[in-house]
Amino acid sequence: MTRNSFNSALKYKPLILAGLLAVMAAGSSAQTADTTSLFKSSLFTPVKSFTTGVEGPAVDKDGNIYAVNFDHDGTIGKMTPDGKTSIFIELPKGSIGNGIRFDSHGNMLIADYTGHNIIKVDMTTKQQSAFAHEDGMSQPNDIAIDNKDRLYASDPNWKAGTGKIWRIDTDGKVTLLDTMATVNGIDVSPDNHTLYVNEKRKIWAYDLSSKGKISHKRLVIEFTDFGMDGLRCDIKGNIYQARFGKGTVAKVSPDGKILQEITLTGKRPTNVCFGGRDGKTMYITLQDQGNLETFRVDEAGREWKMSKEQK
Repeated sequence: MTRNSFNSALKYKPLILAGLLAVMAAGSSAQTADTTSLFKSSLFTPVKSFTTGVEGPAVDKDGNIYAVNFDHDGTIGKMTPDGKTSIFIELPKGSIGNGIRFDSHGNMLIADYTGHNIIKVDMTTKQQSAFAHEDGMSQPNDIAIDNKDRLYASDPNWKAGTGKIWRIDTDGKVTLLDTMATVNGIDVSPDNHTLYVNEKRKIWAYDLSSKGKISHKRLVIEFTDFGMDGLRCDIKGNIYQARFGKGTVAKVSPDGKILQEITLTGKRPTNVCFGGRDGKTMYITLQDQGNLETFRVDEAGREWKMSKEQK
């Protein structure tokens, strides 16, 4: 380096340093802003855009959000990521949906609790078919799906105070896994080795075998107040539990510790799901407001990651 070059470098060094500090400060500010915006709920769809039967949120591979009973009962509503809502399909006469999930082929699977069916929907043609039917079911209510496309359905009988857990195989065969009190939310852990089911104010965990059998039932957490509804797992295995009546979503670790409790505008959240560009946007259905809310979280959802891996 010549003397002139060296002097020139010294001359611009303060400017370069200032520029680097500005970039670092901007990055730090952006990171802080992103962190402070986590777990803060806001409206996603207008109040009363859905009926009080709003439930079963689920996100497809393109980021569109779906929930049951948009505008009137018996429909599936579709929402674009920016919140534009429309009727996606009308279910068969007399059918009303609850839980929704997507399989690895992109098909929508709907728990039709009035018809005791699992309805499969071809997302391209919108053609509907009865994938599974079980007269022994009271509902089905919420459904979960594992990495082999097997479904698990909660089946509460509210009047009798009883409940069942069913497995639905890929050929539509239905198998009873367990009986208990009124069951509701249900999901599978990221490693597909645990099935979570809630019952009244308790969240239970079962070991889940590679063949879809459950064993070793154990208590994860028992809440002392309010009820529970749907739940989902993130990629770290944390459980996001809708607290019906309390107006919150509780983030619970696999060992039963409450890590976060997010306050919603509505008081009766019925279910939750993950979506967004990075799987870190949560959508919540609310019975009392007939709409969806949304907030950002720190880890992506299990199913969101699974759908990306299957693309």
